[in-house]
Amino acid sequence: MTKSKINLPLRVKLYKLMWRVRFAITPLAKRTLDVSASVIALILLSPILLIVTALIKLESKGEVIFKQNRVGLNGIPFTMFKLRSMSCDAEEKRTSLEASNETANGVIFKIRRDPRITRVGRIIRRTSIDELPQLLNVIKGDMSLVGPRPPLPNEVSQYSRADRLRLAVTPGITCIWQISGRSDIPFKQQVKLDIQYIEKQNLWFDLWVLLKTVPAVLKARGAY
Repeated sequence: MTKSKINLPLRVKLYKLMWRVRFAITPLAKRTLDVSASVIALILLSPILLIVTALIKLESKGEVIFKQNRVGLNGIPFTMFKLRSMSCDAEEKRTSLEASNETANGVIFKIRRDPRITRVGRIIRRTSIDELPQLLNVIKGDMSLVGPRPPLPNEVSQYSRADRLRLAVTPGITCIWQISGRSDIPFKQQVKLDIQYIEKQNLWFDLWVLLKTVPAVLKARGAY
């Protein structure tokens, strides 16, 4: 017995076609935006990067670019770049500061007045200048301009199954909770906002988050 072919109304067929086109085009459009905007931003901001590089060098010894292992799309690790805002032995000192962690659940590690941060470091962290080298990560494809912030491996090891949904998309430089209060947002709320982004993400929403990032950086709420 052969199965009868279901003839869908033209309106339904067009609707399904539109959705297929959208899901095919959106990743390409997002990637195009990521690369083009990152290249332009690096060119325009290169004078600031050169000045900050010199200031970091003058204040303390060590590499200007801080490289750190982070967890990206589907749990794949990558090396994330930042301008160094801490002393060179910051990782070694962290153990002695664990008791001072100000986050409620301990998954992420944050201290408002972290003694490891240098004078230049406080300025570039407050203004988010330390994040600019991540534009190179975006060009490489490890990151996107907008997406959940890439976690540390030890943070992921403490994730619940629900928390791991954050790893379903490419991590970003900015995200919803970054424009809503940054480090002042509790971890569970960060996860909730990241999942909301994943569920509704599209190119226009990315552009909205990018536009909101500018005033959020200027206000520096939760930046420490």
